[in-house]
This record gives sequence, structure tokens and C-alpha cells, in this order.
Amino acid sequence: MYFITSNEGKFREVERIAEMYGIQVKWMKMKYVEPQGNSLEEIAKLSARMLAEKIEGEFVIEDSGLFVEALKGFPGPYSSYVFKTIGNEGILKLMDGVKDRKAYFMAVVAYWDGEKAHVFTGKVDGEIADSARGTKGFGYDPIFLYGDKTFAEMETGEKNKVSHRRRAFEEFFKWLKEKS
Repeated sequence: MYFITSNEGKFREVERIAEMYGIQVKWMKMKYVEPQGNSLEEIAKLSARMLAEKIEGEFVIEDSGLFVEALKGFPGPYSSYVFKTIGNEGILKLMDGVKDRKAYFMAVVAYWDGEKAHVFTGKVDGEIADSARGTKGFGYDPIFLYGDKTFAEMETGEKNKVSHRRRAFEEFFKWLKEKS
């Protein structure tokens, strides 16, 4: 099965999770125009339908976002754009002086079975760190604090045990195993 993403970090994380279920995931490195929407679920379904016009057969995509409670869920479904424009530094600046630093990562997996999209979600609660820490991972990992470490301070295997992406893909892989 193909996992469509331009992000090698995401692919490597998903590849390791898939192996635990005896599923082989192949990387289809592809950038695609991601539609905007008010929810990750909506974006993932729309993306799958758009890609289905170009790709034959089954595939899986994933969309994720960082939701900061003090910022009313921002950047949420706009996480990719916000990261490209203001990055971690911008989020930290927005959080300057804010005491309630609760946040969560959410991942939505959309599996296109050749006819329709099936959606699976995963969520992990944490906080926004006071500063960027760590060199591992990608995206918002250096500012997302889970326990006493940011995701960027964790080894890949440690992060994979708790990540939002793992939780979403586990739901998908369990469903896929039951279906076959």
C-alpha cells in the first residue's frame, strides 16, 4: 500500500508502525495541493478524493495539526501553513507570557479504498514548551512537550510509542487487519 507524502520523516515514522502490524507501506513521494478546511477530517477526505483522480487503486494519506488551547485551537488545520510562515519561533512568540500552555497534536489518516475515504484519528495531549528543545523529529516537535521532554528530544521509537500519528495509524491498521 502506498503512503502519499512529501515528508520523509512522516513516512519513516509510519513505516515503523506498519511493521508492527506486518503491513508493508511504500512511499509515494508526492507533493499535492492540500485543500483548506475547518477540520483535519474534512481536509483529509477532500485530499483523498482529489488524489484518487490521479492515482489508481488504494492509498493512504495523513494530515496532522497542532492545537493550542490558549490560542483557541490555532494553528489547528492551518498548521502546515503557519509552520512555513512563522514556524516554531512564531508560536513561541504568541505564547510569550501565557501560563496555560496546554496543547495537543491530532493526526487524521484517510485511506482511499478505490471508491471512498475511510478516516481514522489519533490525539496526544501535551504542552507548548517555553523554548525550542531537541534536534530530532520535524515540524513542531521541538516545542511540543510530552511529559518532561519535547518530541524533538525523544528517540524515534520513544516518540512512536505515544505519538498522535501512531494512534491514528494503529486505528487504521487494526481496522485493515479486521477487514482482511
